[in-house]
Amino acid sequence: MKHLIYIACLLFFGTSISLAQSTNLIKHKVQKGETITQIAIKYSVTPSDIYKLNPDAQKGLEENTILIIPKKVVNASDSGTKKHTVLAKETLYSLSKLYNVSIADIEKANVEILKEGLKIGLVITIPVKGKTVSAVIPKSNIPKATIYHEVKAKETKYAIAKQYGITIEQLEKLNPEIVNIELPIGFKLLISGEKTIEITKPEVVQTSIPKPTESLYVIKAKETLYSISNQFEVTQEELLALNSELKDGVIEGMSIKVPIKSSALVVKKEYKDLTKSIQKGTNKKLALLLPFNLTKLDRDTINSTRARLKKDKFLNMTLDFYAGALVAIDSVRKMGLNVDVTILDSNETKSTSNVTNLVQENNLKTFDAIVGPFYQNNVEKIAGLLSESNVPVFSPLSNDYDKKFPNLVQSTPSSDDIRNAMFDFMRAKNGNIIAIVDPKKASVKQYILENQKEVAFGQFTDKGTLNVENLKSILVKDKTNFVIMETEKTSLILSITNALSSLLPNYDIKLVILGENSALDYEEISMSRLTKLKMHYPSLTRVNESDESIIFENTFKIKNKILPNQFATRGFDITFDVLLRLAQEKNITETLNETATEQVENRFYYKQNPDGGYTNKGVYILFYDTDLTIKEAK
Repeated sequence: MKHLIYIACLLFFGTSISLAQSTNLIKHKVQKGETITQIAIKYSVTPSDIYKLNPDAQKGLEENTILIIPKKVVNASDSGTKKHTVLAKETLYSLSKLYNVSIADIEKANVEILKEGLKIGLVITIPVKGKTVSAVIPKSNIPKATIYHEVKAKETKYAIAKQYGITIEQLEKLNPEIVNIELPIGFKLLISGEKTIEITKPEVVQTSIPKPTESLYVIKAKETLYSISNQFEVTQEELLALNSELKDGVIEGMSIKVPIKSSALVVKKEYKDLTKSIQKGTNKKLALLLPFNLTKLDRDTINSTRARLKKDKFLNMTLDFYAGALVAIDSVRKMGLNVDVTILDSNETKSTSNVTNLVQENNLKTFDAIVGPFYQNNVEKIAGLLSESNVPVFSPLSNDYDKKFPNLVQSTPSSDDIRNAMFDFMRAKNGNIIAIVDPKKASVKQYILENQKEVAFGQFTDKGTLNVENLKSILVKDKTNFVIMETEKTSLILSITNALSSLLPNYDIKLVILGENSALDYEEISMSRLTKLKMHYPSLTRVNESDESIIFENTFKIKNKILPNQFATRGFDITFDVLLRLAQEKNITETLNETATEQVENRFYYKQNPDGGYTNKGVYILFYDTDLTIKEAK
């Protein structure tokens, strides 16, 4: 009988213990973005308490994971202090919130320990609220908890060191086995404390040693393939060729190779006035190949020629460009330069031209530079014919190019360069970049997703209107919010600009477009609507009211009885720029490498292509000011 009573008591007390334990535990479902510290604060426990019951949580939290949380039990016998092991990213502020004590109280209880700051693994004293504690642990006896980190795929020393708030040197000092080798997946790194497990020295995987023409660069937060290529003045293709791992994406902390010729020490080109450094004793030869297509005119009667001049837009564009080029030639001659300019008819269409005959008949291999023809196929053809002679060929108008020759100079920035310049500007201003992209503009969204990964996207409602609440959630109060608008729907433009205008009292907002948008010219879209939001946009040309610009306009008007249009100004700018580069003490290739210039409306900032030739990266960022004028953004 006694035996049965004994068993019954055991069963009763065992059940009571189990029930007591279960009632002291709470289940918590991890929400998106939650951290262990946030969860610990919510339940008034320490992160260590959570890790004891959920050891897998040390590897990271995943959304919807169920964590077991111990209930906080208040004990009258509790002493006036607690011990806390410092975890990654914890601060005195977060600990003060976690334990509901002041930062001053924590500092007072750990005077000696905190002299070198808060470090991972450090065991500190936390005073219980309402108690006056002065617990000072001698520095030599400061205990540190042992923490390990298991290396995952693509992790680097830089990323791991940053995660735990230590330097790479400290990480290698704790783990001498990893010095001068790449981290093998699965290797356990000691982060703090004493080693408690036997670690086998990893198999040496020799780090890829850069060639003498290369250097190593560690990728920083929010950097993209484009931003890195632009920083080091190389193409994305060249970076991918040197670093095959970049094909899987850009990862913070990744160490990559970059050409030394494009290292971070390269000084950015300054814009210079080449009229102040011309060499008057030089005698240079320039050829302009322009599509007059005179063979067609020869077959026309006088009346049909007049009709052609009225209707043929391409011919009129050519004549305007030619008129601007003549002003440029006359201007440099007045400066005292001895230039020999030959003007030739390229007699071209998109698929045909007379360039082969022109090269032979005019011995163009002996010229110092060529401007033209207009069509890109024909520009590339003549560049190929003159590549062995290394005669620079300037493409004056086309921004669509494929083939690259060492002597081919693209004077018009590409569409990608124009858009990228806008993103460079927004990043340089440390802006919060948001894109509102019409669902029909899928190619624009794809471009942003692939090349500008830090951009947040505004959402639309089921009815296709802007989700204003979502927009508010991604705006930032302490930064300039650059909001990109990509749509040609008048109703959506009105909706977006109305929403942004209503938010101006609380946020610094600038409207942005990435290129021309004809819908903004409609009557429904007032100028004041755009100026209120100081709309920014990239542009190949600027508004120039300088004395030099006025002189050009007046000179052109006297000669042609009309003010210059964009093609006439372009003809002046490219011709004048090439002639000034030819008149320098250095050769024209050196000026392309070293000197950036601005003429009446256009800027020329040439960068060398790794595959050969040069491209112009000179783009202006303009904005609509509140005084209804267009200004250059600085």
